[in-house]
Amino acid sequence: MRPLLLTNARLIDPAAGREGRGHLLLREGRIADIAWDAAPGAPEGAEILDCAGHVLTAGLVDMRAFVGEPGAEHRETLASASAAAAAGGVTTLVCMPDTNPVIDGPAIVDFVLRRARDTACIHVLPSAAITKGLAGHEMTEFGLLAEAGAVAFTDGLKAVTNAQVMRRALTYARDFGALLIQHVEEPDLVGDGVMNEGEMASRLGLLGIPREAETVMLERDIRLARLTGARYHAAMISCADSVEIVRRAKQDGLPVTCGVSVNNLVLNEGDIGHYRTFCRLSPPLRHETDRLAVVAALDEGLIDVVVSDHNPQDVETKRLPFAEAADGALGIETLLGAALRLVHTGDIALPKLLRALSARPAEILGREAGRLAAGAPADLVLIDPDVPYLLDKRTLRSRSKNSPFDEARLQGAAVLTIVAGRIVHRAHDFAEVA
Repeated sequence: MRPLLLTNARLIDPAAGREGRGHLLLREGRIADIAWDAAPGAPEGAEILDCAGHVLTAGLVDMRAFVGEPGAEHRETLASASAAAAAGGVTTLVCMPDTNPVIDGPAIVDFVLRRARDTACIHVLPSAAITKGLAGHEMTEFGLLAEAGAVAFTDGLKAVTNAQVMRRALTYARDFGALLIQHVEEPDLVGDGVMNEGEMASRLGLLGIPREAETVMLERDIRLARLTGARYHAAMISCADSVEIVRRAKQDGLPVTCGVSVNNLVLNEGDIGHYRTFCRLSPPLRHETDRLAVVAALDEGLIDVVVSDHNPQDVETKRLPFAEAADGALGIETLLGAALRLVHTGDIALPKLLRALSARPAEILGREAGRLAAGAPADLVLIDPDVPYLLDKRTLRSRSKNSPFDEARLQGAAVLTIVAGRIVHRAHDFAEVA
């Protein structure tokens, strides 16, 4: 590859929190030089790209995305998911293990890595199951799976409900230095519920899911994390009570981190409207007071990461009455545009948001990504934070089209995405390199 010089950019380093005008020189897949307020000399034969004053930052790292391969290619493939991710400024994604077959053996981890190498245009990191077949009973071989390339362990959309199994899993994870990610929902308390429990559910005649379905599981897990000393990550929290539980755990010095879905940051239960099944999600969209609580926790730094919770569903599972539809929605391509709503409303500063979208998840996963520094991977996104557009689901790269932001007015998008020094996405109206 020829060296690439990115000039006239508004640089934001999400790891250091530094912001200013500057230029980046990329060579052999890494950042060779960074110049704040001064232009580095362009090497002979280098390509030069004028960033037009847009925001240049580290590529987004999405810690939670469902990718259909193997077994559900009709919903999504590694190729289509990576194309959607690149269009959304995501350069690294962690795929969930709830495929068919389940990612619970080294051979399946190897298959995903090889398939991603051949068909994906971004970095795809497989997570492996905590329990065999996601059944919640027998633990998987953490050591072999980590050696094969699994970056974390989770049962995807299922919580490990057996406390003894979870204790053993945390103990093994501690011994292997592994990260355990839990979907914090107690299935017996969820029951037949389909949306947040409260007045809105009563008005719509739908069964509700109490906040306690989340907080009971989260409280138990944190006590087990205290007992074992293992690293524990709550995949997504969604209510004010969960924020306080995490706050106490962090104040006690426990190795606990947590994420939040972009959906729970910018939408609430009112967005379900007239039974919009695209807004049937897990965890469910909560009351506005809960949404404001998680936004404040993100601004405070109490919530570590923002995830897309990308879980595409086909028409047959979404074009149904609300109570019968499947949970899940697209998210990876709209992650950035939806999250930027918080910046435009003044709820959070852009550098702080970008830290939760890139530097912090990379740090939790132990990756080099998420920073602008000489020697760092050249995984970058150029963002026009002000470009307005009306989201049309027909233009989305994902195979499925069930986006909760369909026909929503968004502001801000990725105009250029670079992975390992190569341009993998360019907005149709953005200038070519010289």
